[in-house]
Amino acid sequence: MSLKINIISLGCSKNTVDSEFLAGHLTKRGHIISYDNSRQNFDVAIINTCGFIGDAKEESINTILMQCALKQSQKVDKIIVCGCLSQRYSKELQEEIPLVDKFFGVFQWEEILEYLDTEVEGSYYKSRLLSTPKHYAYLKIAEGCDRACSYCAIPLIRGRNISRKLEDLVNEAKELAISGVKEIILIAQDTTYYGIDLYGERKLADLLKELVKIEDLKWIRIQYTYPSQFPIEVIELMQKEEKICKYIDIPLQHINNSILSSMKRNINAQQTRDLIAQIRSLVPEISFRTTFIVGYPNETEEAFEELKAFVKEMRFERMGCFIYSPEEGTSAFELEDNISDEIKQDRLEELLLIQQEISSEINQSRIGREFEVIIDRREQDFWIARTQYDSPEVDNEVLISDKYKLEIGQFYKVKIVDAVEFDLIGEVIE
Repeated sequence: MSLKINIISLGCSKNTVDSEFLAGHLTKRGHIISYDNSRQNFDVAIINTCGFIGDAKEESINTILMQCALKQSQKVDKIIVCGCLSQRYSKELQEEIPLVDKFFGVFQWEEILEYLDTEVEGSYYKSRLLSTPKHYAYLKIAEGCDRACSYCAIPLIRGRNISRKLEDLVNEAKELAISGVKEIILIAQDTTYYGIDLYGERKLADLLKELVKIEDLKWIRIQYTYPSQFPIEVIELMQKEEKICKYIDIPLQHINNSILSSMKRNINAQQTRDLIAQIRSLVPEISFRTTFIVGYPNETEEAFEELKAFVKEMRFERMGCFIYSPEEGTSAFELEDNISDEIKQDRLEELLLIQQEISSEINQSRIGREFEVIIDRREQDFWIARTQYDSPEVDNEVLISDKYKLEIGQFYKVKIVDAVEFDLIGEVIE
């Protein structure tokens, strides 16, 4: 029997990929799939949860409760909860939210299919239904993580790093390109670690060398890298290969040596500065995205001032910030959470305000310049586009008047005519 299924994917893009493969197999069986649809009634709601930090857990719980309310009003018949939160707190969730029909962990995708009377046909990685616009897709190159960062529960939830075979990834990318994907975004918990478990050495650069040969791919983007022992050959390849976006995402988390040591980041302040300088010397026009954690245990006022000064000095093109959240089972959980919520929030806002000013200045400097952009969507009176210097959903966008006859998923040359803190205004060069 064909079921109407609503898949709600929370958290990171790695979850997005998991949901897309699940949806691909369900679609193959004849089920009708929607993504995050609140406007219809469904036979089944599948919630792929995130359990990374406190805010993400809260969002996951609220989403589950919302679906339970829909079930009580007979708009949803069955609720399935899977993913990180379910992996970690399955027993507690079953006791607290009995309206959920079934809980599954992070690697129980085939069990979910079996529960819905669906079998896997062939390789699990052969069936995928994109939830993103059809012109870009995430390519998850590995699962799990071998790092032991003090604040992070991901290795506890998803286990050790498991890389996918290079040839399998290249074949998947080729199939995505044939289907119309023009931009591939490489993701993993740590993309720079790719290949060590399979090949005994880092293979990210080798993977990129194969991906750039795929004719229909226009952009290849790298996310979720790790600063310690960063494979600089990746940046050297980026310098040479036009298809590799001049963009790198390296979550640095802090700059104070004492905090970095406690976080078990395996890198110090000077090594961090040296890495940034080396990357920018090789690719001067690179767009550097990073994230920081504020309010980590024993983050003194002096340590936070050092972080602020670092952000001002480095002038990162893109920056995110999170408040420290104690996670059971991590080594940092044993430390006293001795920074008040009020101070944590103040530090978050202060750092984001600094970045807002930096982003505004960088964007203002781009007025008058020309860029190639890809059109992601149409919204109100604008086409929403991106340059190669921006990832979808998290980074800056280029707004273009809908007076132009453009197509989603196509590339255009634009001239920047205005800018605000986090967006550029462009006109098409015809």
